Amino acid sequence: MTKLGCQKAAFTLPDGFHYLNCAYMSPLTRRVQEAGIAGIRRKGAPAEITADDFFDDVDEARRLFAALVHVSDAERIAIIPSASYALSTVARNTPLRPGQNVVTVRDQFPSNTHPWRRACREAGAEFRIVGPPSDGSDRTPAWNEALLEAIDADTAVVTLGQVHWVDGTPFDLMRIGERAREVEAAFVVDGTQSVGAVPFDVEALRPDAVVCAAYKWLMGPYSIGLAYFGARYDDGVPLEENWMGREGSRDFAGLVDQGDEYRPGAARFDVGESANFILVPMLIAALEQVLEWGVERISEYCRELCEPGFPGAGHLFGLRLPADVDPADVRSELHRRNVFVSVRGRAIRVSPHLYNDESDMEALADALRECGVRAELT
Repeated sequence: MTKLGCQKAAFTLPDGFHYLNCAYMSPLTRRVQEAGIAGIRRKGAPAEITADDFFDDVDEARRLFAALVHVSDAERIAIIPSASYALSTVARNTPLRPGQNVVTVRDQFPSNTHPWRRACREAGAEFRIVGPPSDGSDRTPAWNEALLEAIDADTAVVTLGQVHWVDGTPFDLMRIGERAREVEAAFVVDGTQSVGAVPFDVEALRPDAVVCAAYKWLMGPYSIGLAYFGARYDDGVPLEENWMGREGSRDFAGLVDQGDEYRPGAARFDVGESANFILVPMLIAALEQVLEWGVERISEYCRELCEPGFPGAGHLFGLRLPADVDPADVRSELHRRNVFVSVRGRAIRVSPHLYNDESDMEALADALRECGVRAELT
């Protein structure tokens, strides 16, 4: 596998900016920007947009994402506007009974908590939150073990990310998924902060659903994303009833007599107007670029970039602030030096990508030293 070098030339980031915040929002490559501009121009001449154009690009986006996450059947991929939309769809279609529980991790991103909190309230089920160890244990293995222990015979759903969105703590999805299947619980993964940056294999992990917004590690535009729906949701009810998710939708002349039968696969869960003639071409260009770079090579680049000053870090990691350091002071110093990261509580979240190089990591380290912060991972 040939290693990747820095790909900053593929982007339009300003000189002198140290953008280490892909977990917040990725910059768009020149290629993706051009696809969006071409889409705008295309919409300027709508007579040239055919009935097939409503479907062909969408299906290409499904195919590319299926290749990225190792799904053999691209029809299992839905086009979504956000992670919350897909997770709400999953929650709506996952039965809960009184006395059952939904297991997740502490400080999960709200889009993966609100749908389940509501479902649990309505069903009389428990929303079971599992936190990291507080006894000084090694954080990653101890947190994973606590998750496994929290899953019991009454667990109906296990839902979490591949990594924690705040500090990058990795979760052992292989073992967690196996445990979920043992108790016949739905296994739901929010891949928004990992898919595109670290390898993800649906066929190996066997989740029931995987949700992924496109504007972070997929390097795509905002307000669009993709989701995988497994066989558990084959007969599911979508959040909205749109015509494109129905059989015969390609026959525009016959829409006046369209029946109620859904198209096969996950198309029933597509957001309305999924054939966005600007966002979908941008999404395709972004997915093509990520596949060309290769997720394994992206992951390796980020890991090696961090290694000198932040050993053990990768595409997303957190730095703990000492008790005597004010996060506002750190934020101000970083901003003064044009170093862009996220401050989450008393931790700094750092998330590099291929547009970063050693100078960006050095700028971060210099700013932290100025604030009296040691490079200690959370």
